[in-house]
Amino acid sequence: MATPDPEDRDVRLDQLVELVVTLASGDLDARMAPSPVADRIDAVIVGMNMLAEELQALTTGFEERVAERTQQLEDAQQQLERLALYDPLTGLANRTLLRESIEHAMNRPAPPAVLLLDLDGFKAVNDSFGHSVGDMLLVDVARRLRAVTRERDTVCRLGGDEFALVILDASDHEVLDIADRIRTALSTPVHVGGQSCWVGASIGVCFAEPGQDADTLLRDADTAMYAAKTRARGSVAIYEPSMHAAALSRVLLAEELRTAMTDGELLVHYQPIVELLTGRTCGVEALVRWQHPVRGILVPGEFIPVAEDTGLLVVLDRWVLDTAVAQLASWRATVLQGVPFGLHVNVSPVELRSPQFSEAVVGCLERHGVDPADLTLEVTETQMMGEDAQTMLAMTALRSAGIRVAIDDFGTGCSSLSYVRREFVDVIKIDRSLITGLDTDPQQHRIAAAILAVVAAFGLAAVAEGVENAAQAEQLRALGCRYGQGYQWGRPVPASTMTTHLRCTVDQERRAD
Repeated sequence: MATPDPEDRDVRLDQLVELVVTLASGDLDARMAPSPVADRIDAVIVGMNMLAEELQALTTGFEERVAERTQQLEDAQQQLERLALYDPLTGLANRTLLRESIEHAMNRPAPPAVLLLDLDGFKAVNDSFGHSVGDMLLVDVARRLRAVTRERDTVCRLGGDEFALVILDASDHEVLDIADRIRTALSTPVHVGGQSCWVGASIGVCFAEPGQDADTLLRDADTAMYAAKTRARGSVAIYEPSMHAAALSRVLLAEELRTAMTDGELLVHYQPIVELLTGRTCGVEALVRWQHPVRGILVPGEFIPVAEDTGLLVVLDRWVLDTAVAQLASWRATVLQGVPFGLHVNVSPVELRSPQFSEAVVGCLERHGVDPADLTLEVTETQMMGEDAQTMLAMTALRSAGIRVAIDDFGTGCSSLSYVRREFVDVIKIDRSLITGLDTDPQQHRIAAAILAVVAAFGLAAVAEGVENAAQAEQLRALGCRYGQGYQWGRPVPASTMTTHLRCTVDQERRAD
């Protein structure tokens, strides 16, 4: 060990003090080299250097943790902002961001257009395949909507199966072209979760005017959307002020319908189905009517859309089925007994695709003691389009139970002839549009003849709907059509009137025998 120089010792002490001051000021990079003397001052220097190293490591770690926490807070803030403005399922703008987009758009030189749509058939998908498949369907629909809109437009999911779009800087023609592209994009099935799901969209369009707010635009677009649904599913309607009064009337009608279902205002009327060769009433079709306390008798077209929009349709359909089957049981016990006779009941797409539908029908028949072969469920041709898996399962189950299935309104769909080959189809009901003019229009006659020939080739029974006169009935008999239905033989009538008619018919047949 070298002998320390007193003067050198003082210098090192001064340097040591300076190191302490430097470190205390926050400069943790400062260091001091020990002398060759290796005395107690050098020991302190080494200790200070080690302390500085530790402080520097601690500070660096702390700064990194602070930076990490800061980034986490910023990420969380962005996530909160996104949750506040975007739909977590589809990634589309939500209602809050939509309102902001409309407000900003209203400050532009040209007011925007707002489109509002919901999915026709979505509830049936949810009920049939579960919410996970429904969610995947919504994600795919969102992708399709983004694909047919422009970068500057806002696509929003309002909730459930309802979507909205804000279209900027577009002419009326361009806006309607976007609406048409949306309908085309949704016209093909969505394949999700191993299922093929068919949905459409009814679209309401509202062209904004200066000074309007977001709530007004959305309300008017919603009103137009329901007007589109009323006209025809999958159509487009542009808002008109007169629609607002119609919307208020629809809300009132929905409330009245709920009351009607509990107060006994709903009725089932029955229209005869006739064997053309003999004129014998061989069955009836059950048709719901509403005895409105103010408006009188309402036909299904006046309230079924409201029932569907308000979720009452399945309950209504089940009530019609139960009432009609109970009536058939009563006729069997009092009038018909063993006479061959069939009851036709319409089935809505919503009910057809609902879970345990076939089990509910079979249960209804068992409860009233009615033979399954006496019941025919009528399914519209458009309901059968798309190879919907749940529909196919329901049809197969119904056939296995001995319940007959009829394709209603045959000839109005896009691929009619493919359905006569279905193993679960028993009856084809030819739409009235193919019967009108049968007795006067040669072309109509040739069309009806071709359809009846195809139906007969597959061994199915044909019922001609909308027969209005004896000449049409005679033409159908000549073409080999077995059954007819229409005003030629009677309008839909209450059960009591039909009971009288059936009693007379059965008595005449017994006297003839």
